[in-house]
Amino acid sequence: MIERHHLEILRAVERHGSLTAAAEQLHLTQSALSHAVRKLEQQLDTPVWLREGRQLRFTQAGSQLLGLANRLLPQFEHAEMQVRQIARGQRGSLRVGMECHPCYQWLLKVVGPYLQYWPDVDVDVKQEFQFGGMGALFGHDIDLLVTPDPLHKPGVCFEPVFDYEQVLVVPEGHSLAGKAWVEPHQLEKETLITYPVAVERLDIFTRFFLPAHCAPARHKTIETTDIMLQMVAAGRGVSALPRWLVDEYARNLPITALKLGKEGMPKQIFLGFRERDESVDYLTEFVKLAREVRWG
Repeated sequence: MIERHHLEILRAVERHGSLTAAAEQLHLTQSALSHAVRKLEQQLDTPVWLREGRQLRFTQAGSQLLGLANRLLPQFEHAEMQVRQIARGQRGSLRVGMECHPCYQWLLKVVGPYLQYWPDVDVDVKQEFQFGGMGALFGHDIDLLVTPDPLHKPGVCFEPVFDYEQVLVVPEGHSLAGKAWVEPHQLEKETLITYPVAVERLDIFTRFFLPAHCAPARHKTIETTDIMLQMVAAGRGVSALPRWLVDEYARNLPITALKLGKEGMPKQIFLGFRERDESVDYLTEFVKLAREVRWG
């Protein structure tokens, strides 16, 4: 029978790379760890890993169990943490996942007041997920997902909390800087700088270039907003970002914002959470506060 400690062993070996390190992390002797795995392999009638010199390679069966461990163990750990907090009279912790690179500055304006209103709740912000934002929600790695592109699925609620406009950012001396708006064909010779996000999830492509059947001459990715806008200010390319963020940086950088198309590109920030958590007061209050906080 597969038990929780078997899954913990597999996850520890995958994370730490050796039986010795895994045993130390789990506070077991290496012989006890090896015995538990041999017993599991006997019950399943198949090995879970193979030795290749000093390295361990998971078999197909082992990889299947490792996937199960990565899905189930966070849920066990989250439930245990909540029960311990309830037993100690504490409220809990709120883990916020980010699928919106430029939204971090906006989130800080929400977290500050929230921590004052809820002194018995800890907030943790995560920007990388093993299974993506939705997987992190379903796997209980996070409690709230900040995203401009919600994927509506059963069991998850998405609440819009902030309206904004996506704009094109160009240096002040750019030939388009005086225009009221820009059309896709006007950027066919430009270098577009974006965050390292899949093209199919970038609005500048899906809502602007692709419908017009054109594309920029080059596409670069940069992880940080500061460097991205420094590159734009230096004339190394153009970018597409929320207007509120561009306005903030424009106070210190020679950049300007243009509408994407005559009608512009309206967007929203959403907070996603599990339906079963709708009764968690400190989570729903975070959503309520997020609706009230505005940039500027």
